[in-house]
Amino acid sequence: MTDAYDARDLVKTYKSGKVRALDGVSFRIEEGEIFGLLGPNGAGKSTLVGLITGLLRPDSGTLLLHGNDIVRRPHIATEIVSAMTQTSLPLGDLTVREVLRVTGHLRGMTRRDAADAAESLIERLGIAEVAGKLLNKTSGGQWRLASIATALIGDRPILVLDEPTNELDPTNRRMVWEYLRRLKQQEGRTIILVTHNVLEAERVVERVAIMHRGRIIALGTPGELKEQVDRRIRLEISLAPGAERPERDLALLGEVIPITDRHLVVLVPRGDVEAAVSRVVHQIGLERLDDFRILTPSLEDVYIEITGEAMEEAA
Repeated sequence: MTDAYDARDLVKTYKSGKVRALDGVSFRIEEGEIFGLLGPNGAGKSTLVGLITGLLRPDSGTLLLHGNDIVRRPHIATEIVSAMTQTSLPLGDLTVREVLRVTGHLRGMTRRDAADAAESLIERLGIAEVAGKLLNKTSGGQWRLASIATALIGDRPILVLDEPTNELDPTNRRMVWEYLRRLKQQEGRTIILVTHNVLEAERVVERVAIMHRGRIIALGTPGELKEQVDRRIRLEISLAPGAERPERDLALLGEVIPITDRHLVVLVPRGDVEAAVSRVVHQIGLERLDDFRILTPSLEDVYIEITGEAMEEAA
């Protein structure tokens, strides 16, 4: 596969060089993949988005988009990249329908095609009830869906989406990601997801770069990164009220980490998971349990392992 982006040693500073927002960032994004930028607020994600969309220039480093140097020629990014950011859209005093039509026309569509595409997106994203409302007068979730539609109109090959599903309910969140996956599969769109939501990143992206204080501290598939932390599986066990903790049986499962008197975690080698579950069911007994779950390490665990702090603590 060819590269959508190839970034080498990007550095960006603010306040006359006193604040280094990006500190030697390098990565590649393949055409047609869903790539994630994960990290807390202040990690450098927004600055990096400014660079890859051509709105900012680095102090040093190289950044290629489809082989084109967009440090020297940033207008190329504006021609093939569509971005949804956290900031208000400049056409907010127009209705949602008008915003979509104007944006499509500005991106090279005929007025008729832009109108047709707008209606298709309005229907697909379920925003017909607000299509006639001023964009700036919509609620948080409605604004988010309208902003996603604005990013989608015009069929740009690269989509950059900054926290696209914040404020969406689970049904709309699922609908958005099913639609974006279809765009990737059927049209080969490259989708870059910027988020601090660990669960969303794990479920959606194919590869992810974890950012911390202006650097990329880990990059790979979610599975690859989680294997770097611990190959063991977590059994989370909650004992029923009044149940005595079965110390001997628990010790046979693996490493026991007490959380509370009734809640504990057991780290089990991957090859022993089936035997451990059988022991929980047949020797400890389900009647002694409120609940138990089987979990793999999370990307949050990767972040903690590398940085020594939780993601919310770094924000």
